[in-house]
Amino acid sequence: MSARKSANGSARRFARVHVVDDAEIGQEARASVDDHSAVRLWLRLFSCSAEIEQHIRSRLRERFDITLPRFDYLAQLERHPTGLRLNALSRYLMVTGGNVTVLTTQLIADGWVERLADPTDGRSTIVRLTPGGRRRFLRIAAEHEQWLVELLDGFDAPHRDALYAHLGRLRVHLASQRPASPSKKERAS
Repeated sequence: MSARKSANGSARRFARVHVVDDAEIGQEARASVDDHSAVRLWLRLFSCSAEIEQHIRSRLRERFDITLPRFDYLAQLERHPTGLRLNALSRYLMVTGGNVTVLTTQLIADGWVERLADPTDGRSTIVRLTPGGRRRFLRIAAEHEQWLVELLDGFDAPHRDALYAHLGRLRVHLASQRPASPSKKERAS
């Protein structure tokens, strides 16, 4: 166990837990006890997220021959049964419009989604799940949820609840650090 003095002079202890080997540790391997706690926290969050994502990607591919971006796209449409405009879908997925357009074309061809005229704006279109696409997606989503339950099984509920609450606080804090978006008037000038 190594110790490091914090800014107020008290010693903080950090234990290195050897549960994963060097080949599996990923981004967190870049962290050392001498790094600022913000750096270590970022790398730990990133490593946990990447680990979970890799499990999900592999299982989606092996079990359903579907990619994670397709799953995420379909999940957004399942949450919006009346459909979404492509620009809204792009914002929800945090990807470019071009990526959404390519996925839309593929998913239409595969029978998952359909494109319809937007009833509120004749110049726009919306995409929504087809009835068959919804049925297929719901079967995949049920297994996806079970995979997450299995991955986190053994991580005690009180720890999960506390982590969820702390990450919620972090999310609020990060949102407060975001610079304000310029208004349309400011962007035009």
